[in-house]
Amino acid sequence: MTDPSLKQTLILDQETFIVHNLNLLEQMGLATIKTLPFAARVLIENLARNMDANIIQWSDVVNAAKFYESPAQTSELIAFYPARVLMQDFTGVPAVVDFAAMRDAVDAAGADPKKINPLVPVDLVIDHSIQVDHFKEKNSFFLNAQKEYERNKERYQLLKWAQKSFDNFRVVPPESGICHQVNLEYLAPVVSTKQTKDGVLAFPDTLVGTDSHTTMINALGVLGWGVGGIEAEAVMLGQPYYMNLPQIIGVNFIGKPQTRITSTDIALYVTNRLREENVVEKIVEYTGEGLKYLTLTDRATISNMAPEYGATAGFFPVDEHTLNYLKKTNRRKTASLVEGYCKACGFFNNHDNEITFSKKIDVDLSLIETSIAGPSRPQDRISLAGVKEKTTKIFDLGNRQHIQINPENKPHALTNGSIVIAAITSCTNTSNPYTMIGAGLAAKKAVEKGLSIPWHVKTSLSPGSRVVLDYLKSSGLMEYFQDLGFNNTGFGCMTCIGNSGPLDPFIEESIKTNNLDVMSVLSGNRNFEARIHQEVKGNFLMSPILVVIYAIAGKIDIDFESEPLGVSQDGNPVFMKDIWPKADEINHFVETYVHEKFFKDQYSQIFKGDKLWQELKVDESTTFKFDETSSYIRNPPFFKNFSLNLPDLEDIKNARALLVLGDSVTTDHISPAGAIPVDYPAGKYLIDNNIKPWDFNSYGSRRGNHEVMMRGTFANIRIKNKLVSDAGGLTLKFPENEQCYVFDASRKYRDEQTDLLVFGGKEYGTGSSRDWAAKGTTLLGVKAVIAESFERIHRSNLVGMGVLPLIFKEGQSFETLGLSGDEVFEIRNANQIKPNDLLTVNATKNGKNKTFQVVVKLNTDIEIDYIKNGGILHYVLRQMIKA
Repeated sequence: MTDPSLKQTLILDQETFIVHNLNLLEQMGLATIKTLPFAARVLIENLARNMDANIIQWSDVVNAAKFYESPAQTSELIAFYPARVLMQDFTGVPAVVDFAAMRDAVDAAGADPKKINPLVPVDLVIDHSIQVDHFKEKNSFFLNAQKEYERNKERYQLLKWAQKSFDNFRVVPPESGICHQVNLEYLAPVVSTKQTKDGVLAFPDTLVGTDSHTTMINALGVLGWGVGGIEAEAVMLGQPYYMNLPQIIGVNFIGKPQTRITSTDIALYVTNRLREENVVEKIVEYTGEGLKYLTLTDRATISNMAPEYGATAGFFPVDEHTLNYLKKTNRRKTASLVEGYCKACGFFNNHDNEITFSKKIDVDLSLIETSIAGPSRPQDRISLAGVKEKTTKIFDLGNRQHIQINPENKPHALTNGSIVIAAITSCTNTSNPYTMIGAGLAAKKAVEKGLSIPWHVKTSLSPGSRVVLDYLKSSGLMEYFQDLGFNNTGFGCMTCIGNSGPLDPFIEESIKTNNLDVMSVLSGNRNFEARIHQEVKGNFLMSPILVVIYAIAGKIDIDFESEPLGVSQDGNPVFMKDIWPKADEINHFVETYVHEKFFKDQYSQIFKGDKLWQELKVDESTTFKFDETSSYIRNPPFFKNFSLNLPDLEDIKNARALLVLGDSVTTDHISPAGAIPVDYPAGKYLIDNNIKPWDFNSYGSRRGNHEVMMRGTFANIRIKNKLVSDAGGLTLKFPENEQCYVFDASRKYRDEQTDLLVFGGKEYGTGSSRDWAAKGTTLLGVKAVIAESFERIHRSNLVGMGVLPLIFKEGQSFETLGLSGDEVFEIRNANQIKPNDLLTVNATKNGKNKTFQVVVKLNTDIEIDYIKNGGILHYVLRQMIKA
């Protein structure tokens, strides 16, 4: 007897599609589909469509439907097959390097290297490499783009080679926009189609991405999230993404936002609230009457920040807003298919059914205030009215204002609390015409009143899409941005990813000499320590409108109600309220100047690239010709001495603590993204290889070179290792108690054949889905990380690289166990581990033993296999060669 099926045919606009209709489950009496969360429906359809005799069976479909109909605390493992993969160049380059290395390994094993090829569609958008070198100049964008190609030619040649060599692999060239905004405006089909032997299959678009903010696409009703680059590579090679069925938390929006409230304010409020609710490893789905007041780009801002509030995804089901946005962005045919398919198959939200969630959280939009977040975490929201008091207290600004630098008697002094970077940047807010036009109108009113921006503020405007510049120019607002100094500096992540570029040498020297606490303001989603610029102590997230206003103020400690921004041409004080645009004014500009034609024109040639891209010369060979003299692209050692034979998992013996870290250690701390310091191991390596400091580029741009990246691991200048008193990439080498850089210590331990451990606190690995945070960890010789809790993506990345993630038992920590870090550690019975099993750690010091148990933070049997294989890529490679 064959298993039941949800397969049927559907005719839409005289086209016939094969679909898997969830409504058939209801007809079978197995589930009440209209009460299931929409994200759950996507997961169930994915199971039903991918049923086979081995991995997914009918019982998996039924069990998933039952789980979501009566949500339980524990769930079963499922195999999820994303429809596609999204990459950006920082995380994409290492993946392409790995693919090239795997082709070499397969070739060396006597098999066909073309076996290594993406089996699902992959889009890589080059958006993370452009830096704000030039600003306040009319040709800033061209000069920055030119500099970008000079720095990244080798990387771009690799990506262009991949574009030509791999099937199912498209590259969006530089200067096209930010990957998440390009995904939202163009790449995402919402409903995917695929030619099969039985006909054209239609199904919900889903994806995983190598950037944590892949979640932005959930605003469009597309279920997707960020994964480690290693996991993404496995998906590209046809492997399912294994996961436990996630709980789905309903966030019920009620009320209507106040007049001045932007999507940024809502996103910061939601981030703060959901961090308190602990939605880690859960999907958040938005519901409620308040949804009608949120445009699709408002939703995109909220979905984008899912990593900041800790959720796997922040999902908005397909509804009328989705269809209208697809039409607005020149996808009318797509909108027709999406409407017909979703309404027929149970994926269209009519807002008329009570959904059953694991938990429901009410959020009253009418109570949300204008806010910013900082100085170093996105969830640390501060009401605008309380910013002066809060920042004065954090940075002790009230007692330290006497330090002032005022060259040439300029009207504003550089002092503690001064803003030195003001950037309208990132996917989070530049996708939203309301906030961008609002910022333009604020700039217009400021210029008309004679206001300007202080000399010490580095201003930049980095739109996430070329369409943004089209409507800013069409509306006449771009000239006011330029008058203030917000010239277009490029179409990329830029300041938000840490590519803020250098400050004026005089300003930077003044900061260092006087130990000034200076600030940045940006419309981004990340503000971790030393991310934006290494000399900037406080980084504050806010709407583009507020970036303009704070830039004019020139300082973070200002009370906008009582203190003016400046003085108008007629000598009167100008307050924030005088230049804040009215909502109806912004809406009028959005309706008048954001045209469908702009999207049509900009995306018609999206894969062609500019002249610089077209002139790049590359080989069209099956395997990539690695240049051993390259400082950007090197053949990584991950597959060195690769064997088809599976070795036993060895116990950890005579191990030492490489680092002991505290709470909220981010992937930025573990693997920095910004500038490479001259006197750190990575900088010394580049100098030894005849690279001048001004040609260092950034850590992110050199992710194709493992020699740089492993030297940069645990090398953030702000990382605090409890084994030493000084911050910044240092540790103690035992038993000599010698202080040195982490990398240098790891080499000495390697020569002694000593295993290494890293200890951490809560939320270890929060932040970007940075695969080098895991790759670097394993190349340093770390066998296991023991923490109080892990952020989802980084834990998966560690597993993907064969590093064992372990957590202290509830109520225990490095401190409560009385550990000092200079012990010798042993962990036995590694080869017998099971998911969420217990292992015993033995710590020896001065002849005395201390034992404690840790939980094996491996969730599934397949993750056990990954660890035993030395990582997910070794596992896949063995499977493919044997096939």
